Amino acid sequence: MGAEIEINLTLLQENTAQIIDLASKDKIDIWGVTKGVCGDLKVAEAMIDGGVSGLADSRLSNLAQLNYLDIPLLLLRIPMLSEVDKVVKYADISLNSELEVVQALNKAAQESNSIHQVILLVDLGDRREGMLPSDLMETIHKVKQLGNIKLIGLGTNLACFRGVLPTQEKMAELNKLVQEARERFDLKLPIVSGGNSSSLPLLLKDNYSPVSNQFRIGETILLGREVPSGESFANISLDAFKLTAEVIELKEKSTAIEDEVTENAFDQIKEVVDKGIRKRAILAVGRQDIYPQGLTSLTKGITIEGASSDHLIIDVINNSDIKLGSKIEFRLNYAALLQAMTSPYVKKVYRED
Repeated sequence: MGAEIEINLTLLQENTAQIIDLASKDKIDIWGVTKGVCGDLKVAEAMIDGGVSGLADSRLSNLAQLNYLDIPLLLLRIPMLSEVDKVVKYADISLNSELEVVQALNKAAQESNSIHQVILLVDLGDRREGMLPSDLMETIHKVKQLGNIKLIGLGTNLACFRGVLPTQEKMAELNKLVQEARERFDLKLPIVSGGNSSSLPLLLKDNYSPVSNQFRIGETILLGREVPSGESFANISLDAFKLTAEVIELKEKSTAIEDEVTENAFDQIKEVVDKGIRKRAILAVGRQDIYPQGLTSLTKGITIEGASSDHLIIDVINNSDIKLGSKIEFRLNYAALLQAMTSPYVKKVYRED
């Protein structure tokens, strides 16, 4: 095992509870998103202990392993036509943007003698999933006729693709569509799912008037980070996850290269900067396990130089305490966490304070 990731379940529970307390003032339900940790059961249980209203994940295989938990499950990624039977089996609710898929879900629910709940997504500018606002009312009209589908809400996703932020103006657009749908079709639409971690900063503003009553929160619970700034979010710990990797080589080497340079294994040409002789360490973790640009060293005097598939190369000339076999600690951003939790080569170690 080349590296390990320490998961502090106590901090995760506390992070969850802090966010729920903040959101409760605006009567917003928090659903914990587990896709960043590959549907990890212990992390999911920490979120439940912290008070989430439900769990959400983008992968059905993750929802399948969470299915025994006594809590509603939401499929975040819009379903594939080829998996509608499993969607109905493992997810209580799914986010949808294609009428044909909702019709297929209706058929699968009929065959399993069940009712499947859906939230229709509207694209408000981020240009990821969601139907255009101009198509929404016609789609609702057709969905309402499906006997085994229950339309429980409308939603949107922002800040994940183009980085369009969930401003008060964007929420007003969503609210207008919700009100029109309720009036035109005599629907309750109890869920307005307009928020993810990028929406949480809105709750800190004095003049914020909430539209959404459901936020789907992953990154800020897991890493304590404000999205999209990456800064620490108010009263939330940054230390629920920590990556540790071992030094497997420690040598002084020249940074100058006199030979011809070409693309490396990842089609990159590394810029050569001659810094003279430097003390370099190689760690037993690489791109197959982590996103190197997403690591921040918690060990002082270290500079990350780069990574290959199995090795992370660091400059340690400013830390004389590092030896062969030393363990180097890192904080992770969301991309690095996602990759580390997905890698079978990174050992998961759980801690409770």
